[in-house]
Amino acid sequence: MKLSELQTGEKAVIVRVHGHGSFRKRLIEMGFIQGKEVTVVLNAPLKDPIEYEIIGYKISLRREEAEQIDVVNEAEAREALVSDEHLQGLPEDLGERERLDRALAHLAEERNHVIRVALVGNPNCGKTSLFNIASGAHEHVGNYSGVTVDAKEGHFHHQGYEITLVDLPGTYSLSAYSPEELYVRKNLVDAMPDVVVNVVDASNIERNLYLTTQVIDMNLRTVVALNMYDELQHKGDKLDTEQLGRLLGMPVCPTVSRDGRGIPELFDTVIKVYEHSDPTLARHIHINHGVEIEKSIVRLRDLIFENEEVRSKYSTRYLAIKYLEGDRDIEKVIAKFPNREALEAARKEETERIEALLHTSPEAAIVDAKYAFIQGALAETYEKYQEEKPRRTITDRIDAIVTNKWLAFPIFLLLLWFTFWATFTIGQYPMDWIDWLVGKFGAFVGAFMKEGWLKDLIVDGIIAGVGSVLVFLPNIMILYLFISLMEDSGYMARAAFIVDKLMHRIGLHGKSFIPMVMGFGCNVPAIMATRSIESRKSRLITIAIIPFMSCAGRLPIFVLFAGAFFPHNAATALLGIYLLGVVLAILSAKALQHFVKDDDLPFVMELPPYRVPTGKAIWRHTWEKGKQYLEKMATTILLFSIVLWFLSYFPRNAEQGAGAPRLQLEDGCGPARRRGRQGTGGQHPGRDVRRGRGRRGR
Repeated sequence: MKLSELQTGEKAVIVRVHGHGSFRKRLIEMGFIQGKEVTVVLNAPLKDPIEYEIIGYKISLRREEAEQIDVVNEAEAREALVSDEHLQGLPEDLGERERLDRALAHLAEERNHVIRVALVGNPNCGKTSLFNIASGAHEHVGNYSGVTVDAKEGHFHHQGYEITLVDLPGTYSLSAYSPEELYVRKNLVDAMPDVVVNVVDASNIERNLYLTTQVIDMNLRTVVALNMYDELQHKGDKLDTEQLGRLLGMPVCPTVSRDGRGIPELFDTVIKVYEHSDPTLARHIHINHGVEIEKSIVRLRDLIFENEEVRSKYSTRYLAIKYLEGDRDIEKVIAKFPNREALEAARKEETERIEALLHTSPEAAIVDAKYAFIQGALAETYEKYQEEKPRRTITDRIDAIVTNKWLAFPIFLLLLWFTFWATFTIGQYPMDWIDWLVGKFGAFVGAFMKEGWLKDLIVDGIIAGVGSVLVFLPNIMILYLFISLMEDSGYMARAAFIVDKLMHRIGLHGKSFIPMVMGFGCNVPAIMATRSIESRKSRLITIAIIPFMSCAGRLPIFVLFAGAFFPHNAATALLGIYLLGVVLAILSAKALQHFVKDDDLPFVMELPPYRVPTGKAIWRHTWEKGKQYLEKMATTILLFSIVLWFLSYFPRNAEQGAGAPRLQLEDGCGPARRRGRQGTGGQHPGRDVRRGRGRRGR
């Protein structure tokens, strides 16, 4: 609970102090540290501020400041004395007061060993891979930007600490240009993690460290995970991580997410930073933006500092920097300040002064200064291997083929065709096996049941209904297998690069292609993936046309049509159905671009190096999608199979009861089929046809 929630006269023990910068430091200096007992003396007549007694003296805090302090009170301690096995072993001769004090100290220590860690980093830096290895979670890892589109939480134990690991969306900065940037910034400000792990791609340090400089401005306790460190070593480059850490004011830990190297040491360092056990590991620094920019920052910072209510939530220096840059989100925060007019006037004056002196905008000058800081830090710590003759990398050689003017589109279409061919042809064999097993299982169950509606419900409604969908599980998993291979290898980003010109002609960016392709698997995550598109116009149009992408749920119907009407060219017919959806999506996007107005942003997307996907990651992603499919069968499809069976079975009149045939419509994502049925005896003349599932001749 929060210190502000205690009642007058109530005692508690401090667990931790939130906030950052001078605000947190001041509270700790005044004695509000973990394990100390605090008592509420009284509330002011207007209930704010509140007087507390701690380590022998009295101090008053405003209620909003007390909300930043976690405590454990006596009521929680009494409950723990009854329920906690550790506390139940206390000696019986202890007095009640001492037992209560022991319980308070134990709970405070226990809760202090819970750490919230946020992972931030650029897209494609291996952040989600690190998250999966550390927490054991099964999140999708793709080798292109925009895979992680929401915060994922994982929990694990390390060195006696319970760590809550939060995987935030990949972002290149903490500006206000895209939903990811705003989401990450809001999470860091509102949730305020105990420690931030900034994942940096070791093969592209300079670009990745720009985000690090913005985290430095926010004055958060941070550890840098220098990921993919093996690639840096493989190239022969050298990096003094200790010196780089000193220059950044935060420890730098080399890691390799592919095999887990360095990750235990990373979280050892996280615990040290959290506990302040080694003051030399982390220290707050200010990035020097140049004399003139710093004058403007200091002026705005001092005006912002007058608003005491903001100090616990934001670093005032960070607010000053973002306000000077013209950040729209921070402008909304400043607009609520009593001295907002003075701040607006000061920013206008400083902007004009900087533009006159530096002949550039404050935002551009700040970005230049941050990159100058990064270049200076790397000049002292990073030594790049100099080759006598620059060699072409494997990525360059592959790109020379797959992005070739004449070969790019044929290769892309060939890969799509092969994906669908494998889904259809290879998947046919396990489909037949599952189909046979479902039939045998239904006959086995039916043999032990009496004739009647209950038998028909279980055999025809549940087993046959769910089984008609289960047979398509191999198709779904094979399709996702190929999509995962293209994503994890890095080819999907090249696909966006290839089709950007076509996308641009219909009012979209190449980035829109990635969610559209994901729509072939499932429309829901595809729509969520549109968050990676910075342009609001492209994002809205992409969301509108994704339903034209033929998702996995429609695959059974397409399989039925292709097999029934084109038995000798089923794969080609299936590809044609998918391409028709793409054509309709393009026509719709062309029409919608006249109704959605917004400023177009440039097409900027990282083309990551090609990497060999790990079998574990591919299988994990494929199985996760298959598991989701099975979960739907056990819930939604099962329910609707039962509902549709009841609707087709009841009401029953006398003629039907006498054996008049009636039709039954079976449900699922699979084909709807009609089959003859006798009203009595439960015999099904059409059962042999039914077992074919409408797939004969494919």
